Amino acid sequence: MTDPRPARLSALADGLTAAHVDGLLVSSLPNIRYLTGFSGSSALLFATPRDVVLITDFRYQTQVAEEVGQLARIVIEPQSLWTGLWQQLSQLGYPQVVGFESSHLLHRDFQRLLEAGARWQWRPTVDLVETLRERKDAGELGLIRAANGVATRALARTIEQVRIGMSELEVAGVLEKSLRDEGSEGFPFPSIVASGPRSALPHARSTNRVIEAGDFLLLDFGAETHGYCSDVTRTFVVGRAAPEQREIYDVVRVANETAASGVRAGMSGRDADAIARDYIQQRGYGDLFGHSLGHGLGLEVHEAPRLARTADGALAEGAVVTIEPGIYRPGWGGVRIEDDVFLGADGPVILTSFPHELMELG
Repeated sequence: MTDPRPARLSALADGLTAAHVDGLLVSSLPNIRYLTGFSGSSALLFATPRDVVLITDFRYQTQVAEEVGQLARIVIEPQSLWTGLWQQLSQLGYPQVVGFESSHLLHRDFQRLLEAGARWQWRPTVDLVETLRERKDAGELGLIRAANGVATRALARTIEQVRIGMSELEVAGVLEKSLRDEGSEGFPFPSIVASGPRSALPHARSTNRVIEAGDFLLLDFGAETHGYCSDVTRTFVVGRAAPEQREIYDVVRVANETAASGVRAGMSGRDADAIARDYIQQRGYGDLFGHSLGHGLGLEVHEAPRLARTADGALAEGAVVTIEPGIYRPGWGGVRIEDDVFLGADGPVILTSFPHELMELG
């Protein structure tokens, strides 16, 4: 497969020209990984149309050489990454107006730009790399698809072991072990295991609460494959489902399926959100769906684009997004069903292969 990184750097160079900067200081680690392949936890990248310099420390001397190769000039800095940056900028000579990632730079580091970096003119930039990351190439899509496979196989393993009387933390332990057993490199976010009334908390933390007969059990989790994430949610009933549970579950299921099949590249995030929201509203549960429909997915579990009532931007062809409608009734419980969907030229492709029908466990 052709190495995609040179094309990414070339596209970034075009973005620098449009932003009227001579170069860009990249401090976001996911952006650095996207551009160079470096997956370490300590790095600064300086990119111009002519030069690419990656500065890291001794811990990554072997790793950076293996991951980045000849794509960039690698500098192993024995003191501070910022000391290395000033030295490299001075040696390059020509940059005068330099962009920085305003969404990612800490204030203390911005102070470094104003003080130690005062000889250069610094200009804030927004989403120069993130915009490129929205459109996934074939390799990225394959990794996200693989991460979905890991996640759904782990989910199948987990629900076979769920029993009344287990705690949420016990279920989370089974789930996370299953993710590792299936090959997940890590957990893109803390796994959510919420039962009974706590399933009405969209971002619940797993607790020692013991699962009882008739409880909803909501599992929201992800897998990671070569840095790329999946994000999956399914809601079950432990024991026998009550008619009201089935009714609300079916509303969420239809909202999910309608949105996943109806979302298209080119439509606004607002219009995508409305596909599911309007159906839930029509069924009388609109006030109980308080979060947005979804978000982009890739090297980060939350990235551009956004599918929300306030998102006017167009969804890029090639993006991977989550579709995750939910209904949450405080004190009673909640349902969320989430799939990852690729926005292809010929329409949406659902990457998450796991049943949508309500399943009774235990």
